[in-house]
Amino acid sequence: MSDKLARSENRQPNQLRCVEIIPHFLSHAEGSVLIRCGQTQVICSASVEENIPSFLKGKGQGWVTAEYGMLPRSTHSRMRREAAQGKQSGRTQEIQRLIGRSLRAVVDMQKLGERQITIDCDVIQADGGTRTASITGAFVALSLAVNKLMAQGLIAENPIKEAVAAISVGVYEDVALLDLDYCEDANCDVDMNIVMTASGHLVEVQGTAEGKAFSRTQLNQLLDLGAQGVEQLIQLQTQALFAK
Repeated sequence: MSDKLARSENRQPNQLRCVEIIPHFLSHAEGSVLIRCGQTQVICSASVEENIPSFLKGKGQGWVTAEYGMLPRSTHSRMRREAAQGKQSGRTQEIQRLIGRSLRAVVDMQKLGERQITIDCDVIQADGGTRTASITGAFVALSLAVNKLMAQGLIAENPIKEAVAAISVGVYEDVALLDLDYCEDANCDVDMNIVMTASGHLVEVQGTAEGKAFSRTQLNQLLDLGAQGVEQLIQLQTQALFAK
């Protein structure tokens, strides 16, 4: 790889940034974490509501959804709060839908019962990979909330079928990179986000050629690299869930 793009933390192409998942970060939420991926930091909090959206009334099942936002100084210059502008950006809506889809892929809604769990993902510092960090942290916050419901006897069985996590990958000067920071994301020829379960099943793949088109061989290489990263993230999720 060219010296023109030295990796943060002196990482190898297949190396994650330093990742830390701190559980029980907030006092009032049923489940919460602070997730740090390099310089990117996201607070994920899970809130349980004993009601469901109207389209699910009478179906005997629950719902999991997500909201996403970036604080005004999470980036180099201050951005306006979306609430002050009166509407969410298309990017925000797309990301929170992605987070919701990723979580629902691993939850048995019948076992959850007629209640909704909302995961709020608030980016307090951004340096690339905010959506993937949000998904990875959101799963832990969701799991903590579910554990609390089970401890209270409100649900009989764990509705979570398996873990899910997400990571970014990319191609720079024909080299596949794992876990892109902002500088790498801005300079890569290919940028891709991969959401994957613990069993290796894909939930979503978002890939774009930013500079030049990529081959099927490169796609397979990126998927393998992403699977490697997700496996490591799921180990960190497990450690966080068993932390005192």
